[in-house]
Amino acid sequence: MRYSIKTIVTAAIAVGALTSANAQNTRSGYFIDDYTYRFEMNPAFGNSKNFIAMPGLGNVNASMNGTIGINDVLYNVDGRTTTFLNPEISASEVMGNIGDRNRVGADLKITLLAAGFKSWGGYNTIAINARSGLGVKLPGEIFSLLKEGASNKEYDISDVRAFANAYAEIAFGHSRDINSEWRVGANVKFLLGGANLDTRLKNAHLILGENDWSITSEAEINANIKGLEYKTDINDDTHHEYVSGADVHNTGLNGFGMAFDFGAVYNPKSLPDWSFSASLLDFGFISWSNNMVASTNGVKTFNTDRYTFNVDDDAPNSFKHEWDKIKDDMSALYELDDMGNKGGQTRMLGATMHLGAQYTLPVYRPLTFGLLNTTRIQGAFSWTDFRLSANVAPAKCIDGGINMSLGTFGVGFGWIVNFHTTGFNMFLAMDRTLGKLAKQGVPLSSNGSVNLGINFPF
Repeated sequence: MRYSIKTIVTAAIAVGALTSANAQNTRSGYFIDDYTYRFEMNPAFGNSKNFIAMPGLGNVNASMNGTIGINDVLYNVDGRTTTFLNPEISASEVMGNIGDRNRVGADLKITLLAAGFKSWGGYNTIAINARSGLGVKLPGEIFSLLKEGASNKEYDISDVRAFANAYAEIAFGHSRDINSEWRVGANVKFLLGGANLDTRLKNAHLILGENDWSITSEAEINANIKGLEYKTDINDDTHHEYVSGADVHNTGLNGFGMAFDFGAVYNPKSLPDWSFSASLLDFGFISWSNNMVASTNGVKTFNTDRYTFNVDDDAPNSFKHEWDKIKDDMSALYELDDMGNKGGQTRMLGATMHLGAQYTLPVYRPLTFGLLNTTRIQGAFSWTDFRLSANVAPAKCIDGGINMSLGTFGVGFGWIVNFHTTGFNMFLAMDRTLGKLAKQGVPLSSNGSVNLGINFPF
């Protein structure tokens, strides 16, 4: 079965809008002294007690960040949920909600096992985490093409990108005071790769006219998945063998790598109420094996005058009617050749940088205020976030805080509640509080998060 670009792009929009999760660690807990996993945001932080995590539930992090959400592609018309393609929804309304560059990012991190203890002149941590990530990038002209058809003469929908990966990390950390003002720390991580997928529509340029039209395209998929084999089929019209799907047999580890975290905390004696901190996380790589490549094998170009378009939707040769006739011809431009196993490839991780400043209120020292900048360095999927927080520890057994954020993904509200008593610790936090939900419980916005954990301090 062949798929036209319209089908492929519509599916990509749906997947991108529905995908949820983009958080490595809860930034709402960065300035909370008794938040157990501060060392994962800055390895210079050390806990006041030893701890052991509840297996699988010590630190569960899931969130989503994006510039487009379900409410931008799904609409309510007469009590029914419909897509933005519904003719009862105007193009101006749809495009008013769509930007030039639309992204949805994803990260999921689950701590399987973790422990921390004081020894060797500092604080030490061990953690085994399962991590996965996903990102989708879509130019606004894709939505314009699908919604408006041939009302415009030219569309450039190049640089459609999507990636997904999954891996495990085994991390060892150590932090210590080097003098009365400075504390430093580092984590070393050994990475076990599970799967990596990178899809890119490098070039897609359409010129649609009333008498003729042309299109150029270039696309490639790199799939590092052990046991993956592409399925192929034959185009009856062109007799071209193309990739029609994929099968995975006997999957397993398919990559190895290493990464480092570095951090420092500065408590100047001249400013006793202030503390400054910085960290760089996930500075490293994974060397992936079994790189199965599918591509257009260069730039493809197609020109024809077989079809004519009329901007009048009721005309016999309207874009809607002509699309049904030409979709099989167009799909041939996006049929990918099975290029086979191209061996291994090495990919850098998306590194994260934190810069923080904390002020302790002199008249009530359990109350602090913090300013944190977080920047993800990940090429086309980079982002930044500024977060202002107020944090309080009203009793020995509980602390928490609230914060406001502003950055690449707009304005957000976050909070954390951290309960800790003898032998037991539980926390719940959201860097981005979930907004309105659809009937199925799916967030209408692409921004939200949740972090929870149960640990046993001693």
